Amino acid sequence: MGQNKPPRRFDTFVVIDWSGANIAKPKGLAVAYAERGNEAPTLLSPDGGWSRQSILDWLLEHAKEGTNMLVGLDLSPALPFADHGAYFPTWDHSPPDAKSLWQMVDAFSQKSDHLSANGFLAHPEVHRHFRHHNGEGDLFEGGRGRLRECEKVQKEMGLVPSSCLNLVGSAQVGKSSLTGMRVLNRLGGSIPVWPMDEIGENGPVIIEIYTSLAAREGGIRKGRSKVWEGGALDELLENFGSLPHAPLPQYTDHATDAILTAAWLRKVADDPKKWSPTGLT
Repeated sequence: MGQNKPPRRFDTFVVIDWSGANIAKPKGLAVAYAERGNEAPTLLSPDGGWSRQSILDWLLEHAKEGTNMLVGLDLSPALPFADHGAYFPTWDHSPPDAKSLWQMVDAFSQKSDHLSANGFLAHPEVHRHFRHHNGEGDLFEGGRGRLRECEKVQKEMGLVPSSCLNLVGSAQVGKSSLTGMRVLNRLGGSIPVWPMDEIGENGPVIIEIYTSLAAREGGIRKGRSKVWEGGALDELLENFGSLPHAPLPQYTDHATDAILTAAWLRKVADDPKKWSPTGLT
């Protein structure tokens, strides 16, 4: 629900750049961590890299410890709904809300490795609504595909959001979002997901973030949304009041997205307007 002020003052800020790749440790997974102040966010890199399961375990540990942490997930926690009043119009078993959707994605994908969502996408009724590599389902609406209400607002802002129902191309976010829903379901309510849950006085909170919005607000040149080298990253970090970052052994858009967006999240977390966007019911 919308609020007239931030729910509370967070101590730490984490951004997780997500990946839907059907492998054990996708290169696209990146986790950046920042504390209050002006030190640049740091990239957390466990030996061997992250898996979706290890990120789930990491989040559960922070939930157990009650860390006062705001976590931005770069994925869509639900599919388009408001345009037709259903995730899967014409299907009698279409889940009624986001948490029911998470449960369905996870249940249908029990036999899918690496917390992927292949089992869910293989369901004949679900399959009809997505654009797949081998063609569009007969209920995929064409073009960019159905958009959520927040994605329509992003489009009005001049950004280029992708439909969660599109599984094709480098800009697709469908697989990431569906694998993320499995993780959200397995958190079992241990971490509230805003704005779907009430936010308590303690512990971590998860929100959806859009890295292109952070890049835009950081002053990235029009027509671009990615940073590929350290100097450019530091210029954008400075616009969020951050000191330069520690040089990385390798620069990828996943790493820079996570670092830059963590600095943005720290800067905007206390802004009441971010917690009460127009149209949020």
